Amino acid sequence: DALAALEAEGLPVPRVDKLRHYFNHPGFVEPVVEGVLACLADLDDAVRAGAHLAFTTHSIPDSAADTSGPPADHGPGGAYVKQHLDAARLVADAVREHTGTDHPWRLVYQSRSGAPHIPWLEPDICDHLEDLHAAGAPAVVMVPIGFVSDHMEVLYDLDTEATAKAAELGLPVRRSATVGADPRFAAAVRDLVLERAATERGARAERCALGALGPSHDLCPIGCCPARTEHPAAAGADSPWGSGR
Repeated sequence: DALAALEAEGLPVPRVDKLRHYFNHPGFVEPVVEGVLACLADLDDAVRAGAHLAFTTHSIPDSAADTSGPPADHGPGGAYVKQHLDAARLVADAVREHTGTDHPWRLVYQSRSGAPHIPWLEPDICDHLEDLHAAGAPAVVMVPIGFVSDHMEVLYDLDTEATAKAAELGLPVRRSATVGADPRFAAAVRDLVLERAATERGARAERCALGALGPSHDLCPIGCCPARTEHPAAAGADSPWGSGR
């Protein structure tokens, strides 16, 4: 909206560059792995080996999840869930390599809002804790894979609400750290800035990424994550999905 207002007044429009997604960058994944390992080590010996990993991210409407990312074969993108699953799988695999234990895991959601009749991604973390307790899980590590800092939705939805639900169930639970100001994450952001700058100069840049999805695009393809109404977007002009918005 700010860009549209500048255009309407004939004023210069600043160029806005975005870094590519970092969900599978080692500088993000490695601190998350370390946080999970610390939580597992903090659990009692009797429950540690059987602990489940609950990877949490913000729930969004099903319709938004289905159309996230560029269309695939003229169908919905689904990148929101795919990217979270890829990151969670990377962390779970690394935890198994470090511990020699294959901890069951699942991607779950939190912080749902909006009209109750609109479907949002599920299960909710508290519902998931109830299901795990009913199934006999001895302990759970909650891993906020979809967040980078300890803001209110982490501190309240996990540290307060979900932790209270676990206490009510008698289920041992730990919450792993977000990456926050971890130097590895800061270095990853720096690397992505340099990578983006090199690409703009026409230089070849090493694009570091783990997992099955590889490095994401620099410019959002046209048709990526369609909004309810058209807005100017920083998208690739050579995208096969259209032009301009």
